[in-house]
Amino acid sequence: MRLANGRVASYRTASEDYGPGAGELNGVARRSQSLRLGRSEFVMINEGNSHSEGRAINRDTKVMLDMPGDETKLLMESNVMHPNFVGTDIQNNKVHFSTEKDDVSLYGTPKEELGPINTSRTSVSSESKPGWVRNQLQNIFAPTDNKLAMKLFGSKKALMKERVRQKAIGHWIIHPCSSFRFYWDLCMLLLLVANLIILPVAISFFNDDLSTRWVVFNCLSDTIFLIDIVVNFRTGIMQADNSEQVILDPKLIARDYLRTWFFLDLISSVPLDYIFLIFNSLRGETVGEDGLSSFQILHAGRALRILRLAKLLSLIRLLRLSRLVRYVSQWEEVYFLNMASVFMRIFNLICMMLLVGHWSGCLQFLVPMLQGFPRNSWVAINELEESYWLEQYSWALFKAMSHMLCIGYGRFPPQSLTDMWLTMLSMISGATCYAMFLGHATNLIQSLDSSRRQYREKVKQVEEYMAYRKLPRDTRNKITEYFEHRYQGKFFDEELILGELSEKLREDVVNYNCRALVASVPFFANADPSFVSEVVTKLQYEVFQPGDIIIKEGTIGSKMYFIQEGIVDIVMGNGEVATSLSDGSYFGEICLLTNARRVASVRAETYCNVFSLSVDHFNAVLETYPLMRRTMESVAAERLNKIGKNPHLVSNRETLDS
Repeated sequence: MRLANGRVASYRTASEDYGPGAGELNGVARRSQSLRLGRSEFVMINEGNSHSEGRAINRDTKVMLDMPGDETKLLMESNVMHPNFVGTDIQNNKVHFSTEKDDVSLYGTPKEELGPINTSRTSVSSESKPGWVRNQLQNIFAPTDNKLAMKLFGSKKALMKERVRQKAIGHWIIHPCSSFRFYWDLCMLLLLVANLIILPVAISFFNDDLSTRWVVFNCLSDTIFLIDIVVNFRTGIMQADNSEQVILDPKLIARDYLRTWFFLDLISSVPLDYIFLIFNSLRGETVGEDGLSSFQILHAGRALRILRLAKLLSLIRLLRLSRLVRYVSQWEEVYFLNMASVFMRIFNLICMMLLVGHWSGCLQFLVPMLQGFPRNSWVAINELEESYWLEQYSWALFKAMSHMLCIGYGRFPPQSLTDMWLTMLSMISGATCYAMFLGHATNLIQSLDSSRRQYREKVKQVEEYMAYRKLPRDTRNKITEYFEHRYQGKFFDEELILGELSEKLREDVVNYNCRALVASVPFFANADPSFVSEVVTKLQYEVFQPGDIIIKEGTIGSKMYFIQEGIVDIVMGNGEVATSLSDGSYFGEICLLTNARRVASVRAETYCNVFSLSVDHFNAVLETYPLMRRTMESVAAERLNKIGKNPHLVSNRETLDS
């Protein structure tokens, strides 16, 4: 068999696969092909001129496969299928797929689900419409390659295993990392914000509680929130202690939900106000049948109280705030990290403060309204009983924000006991929000430049240490200047940061940090890039102040140095300066090559930023690159000759080593 991409696929006859006798069934000669296909491969199957009782079997059957999985097993027949093959359609001559039992491909990755298959003559899908709908729902409820899934499982292979596990649980379990759950949470978030803003205004400033638009809005919202309860019963739970293992067992999900948020969600979703009105209406009809006259006398007073109680029951819907907090915290944790999370927390806090102010303003008007607008209430004093609702809301919001910000009492101070308690409630809520805002703002300011904050703390510790040890003033000034030049106002634990990176990332960062050094040192510019990379990763950054003795004559050398910035002098024993070195030069390699003592001193003339290489790293690198050793030995011999020392020290060292 020849594939469209040029590969030739072999097949086995039915007698080879299923034993003798399977090649002919009911007098019909046919061949059964079993092959493995990759992604989107085109298969051409040429059937022979087989006949069955005068009926010709179709030839040149073309199948176009577009398979999302890694591998599948394709079983294709011309006209007759063996009875042992289950799930086939003999009449329609359809092609069927059979996955392996272990759900794992030859490459060790779980198999993806099979996609739709098209043929040139007839439909290849053997599934009915309900089965197709079930597969679509299963794909929607399965975890997808999103930010939350990658954070939990870490790789696509682990995500594929999670899909297999979720598929084995059942068709109606919603994974928390699925696309359905993402868009459902987004819709619920928008609906919650709308409810928490519209409900207080409608309850406080509108009296048409039984109008069509208000009833439709409440019934639609309540229905969606009740559906959300059902969705929560079928959504997996991410464990706090083991986030990689998502709970998908329906019984465990239901038990956890019942223990946590179920009753609060249920109370905030059930229309208790409408249930109360319906129950009271039925009770009123019963009373009217028994004693109509007595009921008519009390009807006017009771109706007003019933409507006021219904308004209070409507306030229970505001408990949906708990859902808003949950959804916002989940999104903030997954989709906003680092600095964005700090800004999002402050943004959420500001929105929460505005929402509390909105509720407080509505409450400022609702309480006098339920009391019938007494003469000493702020609404009656301002003559707002019959004003337009927007004017009433504006004055109520102004009064509430004045209390919360502690800048006044509005136009008038509280004149009644009720107004006084409402004022104190607004002040307490405002003070709480203000304290939370200050805490988050302080945290934001500290996190904006944590390295500078750590530098100031470090300098403070150093100053306290110098004062404790009573160091001289000159030494204190030099230490302070060293810290200023060495860290330049920012403190990092560079070794710890680089140690936590991967080897490749660490090498890239070090190479970038030393790019100026590599460019300025001719020795590196003409060297093997592998040698340069290996040396650079072993360098240590050091800073020397003017007048510091970097190398002292007569001491045993343990390092060599590469100058990134600054000027150093090579000083002989008699105090004479033999030469000066600047950016791009290196020194201190002679004693490492000769294993002798330092032959001269090196003094810093300016602030010098250098990179040091220890003797152990020096020998380890040069053993790998002997050509670079010979190059450095020749340069060392020239330097020894320049300062009047025996240049054969290096060659003698080489002879001893050989």
